[in-house]
Amino acid sequence: MLNRVTLPVTAFAQNCSLVWCSATNKAALIDPGGETDRLLAEIRQRNLTLESILLTHGHLDHVGATGEIIATQPVPVIGPGKEDAFWITALDQQVQMFGFAPVPGFTPDTWLAAGDSVTVGNETMEVYHCPGHTPGHVVFVHQAQKLAFVGDVLFNGGVGRSDFPRGDHATLIHSIMHTLLPLGDAFTFVPGHGPESTFGHERQHNPYLR
Repeated sequence: MLNRVTLPVTAFAQNCSLVWCSATNKAALIDPGGETDRLLAEIRQRNLTLESILLTHGHLDHVGATGEIIATQPVPVIGPGKEDAFWITALDQQVQMFGFAPVPGFTPDTWLAAGDSVTVGNETMEVYHCPGHTPGHVVFVHQAQKLAFVGDVLFNGGVGRSDFPRGDHATLIHSIMHTLLPLGDAFTFVPGHGPESTFGHERQHNPYLR
């Protein structure tokens, strides 16, 4: 089973997800946007072994703690899609854009693409490419538990911004309508910010999807 806890971090209340395999206690952090000490303390308190960092996209509020974490925990950084490399190489400019304190740079060990998969202990998540918010945005899907970690593609009652460089609203809506919603109404998703929802709820009630 894939266990999880959502840990909102920084002034942006970005949902970092700590996920772990119940059989092995091996864990991953999805989108560690900041507050490194708090995230590592959570891992220690649960007696977990961090084995990777998984990134949905390259925006600073989702990757900000990555460089600090790997400086003390030498684990692979997996994701996002390579089309987001320009965001990660521009962390210094992002710091100025978002008003963050400076953060260490990093380079992902593995870039992801549609059809890839990632593992957390004995658990596997499929990778879906969902551009629009950023060009290399990916989503992690655990089919067995009908669970998706969607970053900033879709929110409870909203969708991601598309006014950043290489964002595109029509592409974003296409990603939601043709990649995410076909997974099924029963899927619960963890967005990058705000409360969880289901694809079914958003299909019926999200004003941006009508």
